[in-house]
Amino acid sequence: MTDPNADLAADFIETTRSSYDAIAPAYSAEHPDGLGDGPLESALLNAFAELVRTASGTAPVADVGSGPGYVTARLNALGLPAFGIDISPHMVALAREAHPRLRFQVGSMTALDIPDETLGGVLALYSTIHIPDDRLPGVFAEFLRVLRPGGHVLLAFQASDGEHIHMTERYGLDISLDYYFRTPGEVAGFLTEAGLTLDAQVRVEPRGAQRWGRAFALAHKPVEVAG
Repeated sequence: MTDPNADLAADFIETTRSSYDAIAPAYSAEHPDGLGDGPLESALLNAFAELVRTASGTAPVADVGSGPGYVTARLNALGLPAFGIDISPHMVALAREAHPRLRFQVGSMTALDIPDETLGGVLALYSTIHIPDDRLPGVFAEFLRVLRPGGHVLLAFQASDGEHIHMTERYGLDISLDYYFRTPGEVAGFLTEAGLTLDAQVRVEPRGAQRWGRAFALAHKPVEVAG
């Protein structure tokens, strides 16, 4: 008997993949480099890098939803052995072209092809926004699984109260892409339910023409202490 939920999961992953494959060149041209709009985002990334180095030494870091690869490159410039994972083969190809010395691979955050407890950090900037609520616990469970004890997670996402947007056009191209915006409290709840310990939350109010504010969540995998 076929599980209808499996079909829904496959549809969700495939529409996200095909949409980003379609817009990859235009998206990469719009975002060739940079991180957000100001020094706060850079400061948070620097803090994440320092925390990972302190807790996990030279353990690798996964940039999940790496897109054109500029954040993966920034992490490496900060001294972290980072690699990128993206669901879009076209996006991965463009990242490899732009950053030939770094590693990028095709994959889904819903089922990471990474051994247990091997990563010092997981970064997911504006990529979990495409994950439906019912799939987010599984994604955060994957983050927990691949992290070493003491390893860190840094998330960035648009902050809004339960807003769901279905987009059918971007850059003049036909797509089918869903965006799920959540409050910092909701994301914190998903993280702690997955077994991660929340360290900090930062909310950035909308600037200029931005419609939504943005939020960052920093968490880590607890280190078990023998009794």
